[in-house]
Amino acid sequence: MNKKLAAALSGGAVLVLTLSGCSDDSDDKVNDWAKKVCDQVQPQLQKINNANASILEKTGDDNKPADVQKADSVAFGQMSQAYKALGTAVDSAGPPPVDDGEATQKAAVKELNASSKAYADLKTKVDALDTKDQSKFADGLNAIADELNKISTGGDQALRKLQSGKVGVAMSKQEGCQKQTASTGPSGSGAADADASPEGTAPDKKESTDKDSSDKGSSGEEPAEKDSSEKKA
Repeated sequence: MNKKLAAALSGGAVLVLTLSGCSDDSDDKVNDWAKKVCDQVQPQLQKINNANASILEKTGDDNKPADVQKADSVAFGQMSQAYKALGTAVDSAGPPPVDDGEATQKAAVKELNASSKAYADLKTKVDALDTKDQSKFADGLNAIADELNKISTGGDQALRKLQSGKVGVAMSKQEGCQKQTASTGPSGSGAADADASPEGTAPDKKESTDKDSSDKGSSGEEPAEKDSSEKKA
């Protein structure tokens, strides 16, 4: 019942990174900025991954619609909160000390906030689904999965730009901006922890995005800025 939604999650837009850049041409000011952001990013990425995990736990056809609805609703709410917190983290850090830093920062914040709103909208739609009619519920869930796909593939150019060049190299060295794994188990805290605010994305897309970010960073090219959403990324 929840398989299409799980598939959409696994193709989700990558938030923050694991860049593979090996050059170390970032200066102290850039490193300090990256640490300020990444220290706040890490717990939010963990919450996002935990929320994703809680949805994936409800992918079986034997799950009751009401249980699926509850897990998805909590998870989307957590994702919305996490993206909002990520936007706040990037905003409060100020512009990165690089060329065009202010414009890059503002675009990334806008993208993160758009993703926060998109997930909040999905929570509202999940809450409104009819769990008494399994067929209608499945149709509604499929529609939500389609919207999740749009959020996931809506583009993340602003975040990629933020993670390119010297800033990307500096961020890739910070533990808080490196790839996180879900910590929830079968009795997982992802859906149950009301304070959690969560989004992980699939390793395949993450790795490809990381490579893309790294390649762009080392070549000096910066992708065009985009109007996201949220990822919805």
